[in-house]
Amino acid sequence: MTIPAPKHAADPLKARGAAANPVGRFEKLDLSAEGASSADWPGDPEEDSPRPLKTEFFRDHSKTVLVYNDSPDIGPGVMLNPYRGCEHGCIYCFARPNHEYLGLSAGLDFESKIFVKTEAPALLRRELNAKKWTPQTIALSGVTDCYQPIERKLKLTRKCLEVLAEFRNPVGLITKNHLITRDLDILQDMARWNGVRAYISLTTLQPDLVHLMEPRTSGPAARLRAIETLARAGIPVGVMTAPVIPGLTDHELPALLKAASEAGAQSAGYIVVRLAHGLRELFQDWLEQNLPLKKDRVLGRIRDLRGGKLNDTRWGVRKTGEGPYADLIAQTFKQNAKKYGLDKPATPLSTAHFRRIPEDGQLSFF
Repeated sequence: MTIPAPKHAADPLKARGAAANPVGRFEKLDLSAEGASSADWPGDPEEDSPRPLKTEFFRDHSKTVLVYNDSPDIGPGVMLNPYRGCEHGCIYCFARPNHEYLGLSAGLDFESKIFVKTEAPALLRRELNAKKWTPQTIALSGVTDCYQPIERKLKLTRKCLEVLAEFRNPVGLITKNHLITRDLDILQDMARWNGVRAYISLTTLQPDLVHLMEPRTSGPAARLRAIETLARAGIPVGVMTAPVIPGLTDHELPALLKAASEAGAQSAGYIVVRLAHGLRELFQDWLEQNLPLKKDRVLGRIRDLRGGKLNDTRWGVRKTGEGPYADLIAQTFKQNAKKYGLDKPATPLSTAHFRRIPEDGQLSFF
């Protein structure tokens, strides 16, 4: 069943995932105009129609660019995020609550106020040159999408890839944007020494649902083309059917895995939707506004695998849920991954070719 595209008559929030900007959980004050509603924002009461919500970009002055992760769910690892916030605007994004640490909202602020780490390539070079650095796979990105729209202009992800290729440090990429194919030349070079693996996130094959749920991402057909392009270029590529949204997209798992396999994907993974902190309210509001007839079913199914709640933060179950319905999703994924040849273990990326490149330009092999 396809979902009709929304109507946007003079809508200031067109192509946005969230429809509100709730106050962050760390803020003590919430300022709002008396009688105003989210539909009024960001309009001017003296204007006949509200102004479009424009994306703003801010320079991020971080002094380091690599983030170390010790989550028991995914094991020790290192992440590189050139951007904070994401203009893709996916309503379910688990990274939304991170914007609250900046004094901003997990709602519209997350997708319209983007912090850019302009020094990311230089910081990465410095950290790879440090004697304390142990060569290992770097995830690009671990939080927000490294190929979100502004990347087309700023090319920070590409510049970071150039550094990683120069140092011959392996990288794992995940994105839902066809823009990754722009960097085919670098990725092919890294693939020659087993230094790269890419994953394309594929949540649904319904373009109209993507328009509602992931408004500024590449459509399903473009993501499948990205998988095909990467595979034909000899770059190991997999598919992440994530997040699986019970009652909304879980029935598509077989079709998603089949389509990805036919496009050339070699492996697959999945994660069930997580609704932490203010994301619970944002997601419920989104359902009410866009899919009101499906709201109760979707929330009920999520509660079925979250112990009656909309979120469960416990290690080991937060990514998959538990109970009969979670088992059904897991078995459906497992059986179809095997059916379409996506269940083979991935070959570990190589750190054997790592080399340091000091400022004097003299190579130093690890």
